[in-house]
Amino acid sequence: MIASVLSSLVLLLLFSFTTHAQAQWWKVQTSGVDTNLRGVSVVNVPDGKGVHVPVVWASGSNGVILKSLDEGKTWKRLHVAGGEALDFRGIVAFNASVAYVMSSGEGEKSRIYKTTDGGETWKLQYTDRRKEFFLDAIACLSEKDCVALSDPIDGKFLLLKTTDGEQWSPLPSDNMPAGLIGEGAFAASNTCLVLSGDNEIFFGTGGSAARVFRSWDRGHSWTVAETPIIHGNASSGIFSIGADENNRVIVLGGDYKEPNRSSGTAAYSLDGGKTWQLAAQMPGGYRSALATLTMDAGWPSGRPAKISPMITAFTGSTPIC
Repeated sequence: MIASVLSSLVLLLLFSFTTHAQAQWWKVQTSGVDTNLRGVSVVNVPDGKGVHVPVVWASGSNGVILKSLDEGKTWKRLHVAGGEALDFRGIVAFNASVAYVMSSGEGEKSRIYKTTDGGETWKLQYTDRRKEFFLDAIACLSEKDCVALSDPIDGKFLLLKTTDGEQWSPLPSDNMPAGLIGEGAFAASNTCLVLSGDNEIFFGTGGSAARVFRSWDRGHSWTVAETPIIHGNASSGIFSIGADENNRVIVLGGDYKEPNRSSGTAAYSLDGGKTWQLAAQMPGGYRSALATLTMDAGWPSGRPAKISPMITAFTGSTPIC
């Protein structure tokens, strides 16, 4: 629910990233819509010749959902009936036909929809009338296995799960540490929540605290740890988190009202989020999103390597901005 400002009137698509050469190739493409784009999901789909081509889904404010079948050269706008005023902060796609989209806002403005026909129609799967309900992120291991995060209700963060791709239900919160007064999660880029392996769930917080919650058993047990990411007001904290199956976790954030402030914007853990260290060198300022490099070369010298849609990466003590 913590507000943030992210003006993205163009989509930045990553075509290649080579860690060894520390090189990046980007193509800037206009989306054709005058709105804030918050979510992006890319899947590789085989064409008729067996060649895998990217299918790109994107979402944003004013009910905008976009899809491209030609690497972003052209975009088709998709429509959710009754969702013209919704703020779609997160989208997760699996192929050219199946995707979830998540909207953020108080109470019934937070919704989860699913399409199975390429975005021609969307089915509302979950919402909640309670005003404290505010969806921040959605993450999936498969089309049927997904988790969504809401700001605290009755003092604890709410996580929803589906195991069949249709029905959503709350995860138990009995063993979850309580949220602090003024602590929430940022619905800025759909990356404050991450699933790692089959069982681990991580999410990062902001506001009065910048903490990382971790469950190792799919939400039945939890630990929480403080991080050195700057926090203390409604515009600062952890905005994005990434993790792998070797206990390496990284968080990015800062203060969106001080976008050029670089101190305390990146930290990492090598023990599954138990202890945290600031990066030796920081990104060039506030960052709201990161994506995980799957190649092993992305972890040189045992340090995390990540790259964000805002053209930011760092490998240990070497930032690329």
